[in-house]
Amino acid sequence: MTRFRLTLLAGCLAMGGLAPLARAQEAVPPAVANPLPTTTAPAAADPTTPAAPVPAQAGAAPSSVAPSAPRKTLVETPGDANDVDAVSLPAKPAAILAGRAKWEDAVPSLKAAFQRIEADLAKAGITPVGRPIAVFAKTDDDGFQFDAMIPIAAMPDPKPAETDGVHFGTTPSGKALRFPHRGSYDEIDGTYETLTAYLDAKDVVVQDRFIEEYVTDLNDKADEKLDVNIYALPK
Repeated sequence: MTRFRLTLLAGCLAMGGLAPLARAQEAVPPAVANPLPTTTAPAAADPTTPAAPVPAQAGAAPSSVAPSAPRKTLVETPGDANDVDAVSLPAKPAAILAGRAKWEDAVPSLKAAFQRIEADLAKAGITPVGRPIAVFAKTDDDGFQFDAMIPIAAMPDPKPAETDGVHFGTTPSGKALRFPHRGSYDEIDGTYETLTAYLDAKDVVVQDRFIEEYVTDLNDKADEKLDVNIYALPK
């Protein structure tokens, strides 16, 4: 992650607009799923032959355990991987942790913040239902401040005591422009340049904060399969 967002956010505050930049994002074609292999139907059993008991496998997991539901994005309708779309962000209850990080430590710092939120939610018996979110606002030469958020189903009542700085609130809401990023986090500033050029061409003035929603897990800044929704909120 470079310091492009420092210039971008500073431009929002100082000029009320954004300067155009030339480099555009290269679209990554969606992956094609492999079909499952076909199988042959088993032969019918002889009704006169008693069925042999099947021994239980040691260490097998109980079949009654249901898999956890997939976590949803803020806007469930998927966007076009090669285009910008206008969406409406709902205000969702979330566990929130404020933090600060250096530019070169962006990925490990965000990942650690999400892990702390997950641990506190597990202790409180609260199930996360949404994808992790980072809201970027204040930046300087050394780094940036952020709010890490994980949406939950409902605001706990009563709210658990704040631990490790984790508290409860709501995700940003309102009209937004969604810009897709497909590729490594090292390359995300290219998407911000595309975002800047688009906003300048459309003469759109946005708020001095940007939202990143990690559709896939943020594990490694070099992960080429990273999928991120970037939201800009018009004024």
